[in-house]
Amino acid sequence: MSDAPRRILLDCDPGHDDAIAMLLAWGSPAVDLVAVTTVAGNAGIENVTRNALGVARVAGIAGIPFARGASRPLVRHVELAPDIHGDSGLDGPALPEPALELDPRHGAQLIVDTVMAADPGEITLVPTGALTNIALAARLEPRIVPRVREVVFMGGGVGGGNWSATSEFNILIDPEAAHIVVNEDWPVTMVGLDVTHRALATPEVRARIDGVGTAPARFVGELLDFFGVTYLASQGFVHPPVHDPVAVAAVIDPAVLELRAAPLDVELSGTLTLGMTVADLRAPAPEGHRQRVALGIDADLFWDHVVDALERIGDPA
Repeated sequence: MSDAPRRILLDCDPGHDDAIAMLLAWGSPAVDLVAVTTVAGNAGIENVTRNALGVARVAGIAGIPFARGASRPLVRHVELAPDIHGDSGLDGPALPEPALELDPRHGAQLIVDTVMAADPGEITLVPTGALTNIALAARLEPRIVPRVREVVFMGGGVGGGNWSATSEFNILIDPEAAHIVVNEDWPVTMVGLDVTHRALATPEVRARIDGVGTAPARFVGELLDFFGVTYLASQGFVHPPVHDPVAVAAVIDPAVLELRAAPLDVELSGTLTLGMTVADLRAPAPEGHRQRVALGIDADLFWDHVVDALERIGDPA
């Protein structure tokens, strides 16, 4: 069983880096992508759901359910990111028409059904957007919590934010959901800005991706072209960071990240610190602590996995 692929459910808001996360999850032999759910974030729910289905067509993803999830945060107004991802959430490349039908269930219900239908400890949840669907699923059916193997989410950070001085976008747009998720009694790994800001699409990385020579690889190149321009204009990055696939890579290969067990919580009431992820690194965590934060990354190894996944996907018919 230790050599079997990890079964993962990807909860996302495509989003340029979410799209790369989908491709990585589908192309890697180390994980088995069992379902995809969408959540409002980088764009509205209709757009991100359309984007997810379009990316599925690019990658040849088939045989798994896709479901539309939450259209707004638990408590707050919707906040989107057109300055980074464009109005569609995936500006730049031309997306093909979807070939998959949406599952009729709400995304949170699909999460519940997937976890309950699997053996305990079998399903890993990998959210790469706001944590709304994950929180809703945990409240809708609390029995999923002890059955989930782990929640590995892209969001937050120990050393500061990108949507405010202290807070990262995915957490800040629905901090109440994030608070629920990190405080549930399941293993949680935070893959935050401390590591994703070092997963940069440099010219050397682009050359490797371009060298794959397939339609999905060209699609990733087009994603990075648009993403690079907006990230330079909005946040000053010469080479764009690709946040979301780092969370998938953390499940594929534990060697990609340096992880540390640490008490973790989310600030809900600070005037200047709303949505801040607070990790207590003052001392070693207690034995058996179930919260971990990512502090270091092997960026070359991360990109090895992305390129390998693109090669394995090939050119879907």
